[in-house]
Amino acid sequence: MKWLWVVVFVAPACSAPHNGTAGSTGDGGRCTLQYGTLGTEVLLPCPASAGGPAEWRRGDTVLGMYPAPGLALPNASLAHEGHYSCHHPGTGDTWATTCLRLGYPPALPNIECWAISYPQAVNCSWALAPEPLLDTDFVTTYRHGVEVATEPGECVRTGLQSCSFGGVEMFSFTPYVVNVTAVNPLGTASSFLPFLLENIIKPDPPEDLRVSPIPGETTKLLLEWSPPGSWPYPEHFPLKYHIRYGQEGSATQTIGPYEQTSHTLTGVRPGTLHHVQVAAKDDGDSGEFSAWSPPASGTPWMEP
Repeated sequence: MKWLWVVVFVAPACSAPHNGTAGSTGDGGRCTLQYGTLGTEVLLPCPASAGGPAEWRRGDTVLGMYPAPGLALPNASLAHEGHYSCHHPGTGDTWATTCLRLGYPPALPNIECWAISYPQAVNCSWALAPEPLLDTDFVTTYRHGVEVATEPGECVRTGLQSCSFGGVEMFSFTPYVVNVTAVNPLGTASSFLPFLLENIIKPDPPEDLRVSPIPGETTKLLLEWSPPGSWPYPEHFPLKYHIRYGQEGSATQTIGPYEQTSHTLTGVRPGTLHHVQVAAKDDGDSGEFSAWSPPASGTPWMEP
């Protein structure tokens, strides 16, 4: 039988934010914060019992007498989180108090990086599966080059699970490598993502899409949009666009690419509402198309 003990000495407060089962210490004393892995058997030790049995309580509820080395919780679940204490079986004197928190060691971070504001910066994000359910910190760095001797730079945190770095070198055949290390009381996990800058260009979706009727034209619609605001130099690094459109309840059509920020749809069905979306990509065909813009809708001009 294997048990995992992770113990930290903390001040009196004991909280269990995931299910609120923790109680007060009862005697105003300190409690030992112990972490355990969900789905495993977690042992709460009672060192002062000197090898003998101890009375265990959860909050003010007596759980019973348990032999050394302590109270074993098989297949621990979030319902087991809370405040526990062991006591002298005769006098009831408190020997130890424990605040139990349960979760998972961090999984390997699944990293994605995109140059949404090429060539100014790289934006990265990551996810952990399963979620560790415990406070987890992240150390985020990057290198230009795969050699360990290359001095790492900081990927500056922009959110709980995202970071960004700038000062990138265009058209370099030396890859960038992003490292994300997840750390919580149950363990540590690191992932690396190497990439060439131009391979990860992915603009944000175009903005301000408008669909307008053209006076006198019953089978045409005028589409207009703006480059994404996060794309810093559209005049120097132009974008090309795909257009997706269709009627309510019918299959959509995709056309393009087009280099302008306007387009006239022709041959559309008169008097029918059409839904339109636009996506953008680097005009040099590097990287990937953006996600589709939010839809906009319009109906061709109809005679009064």
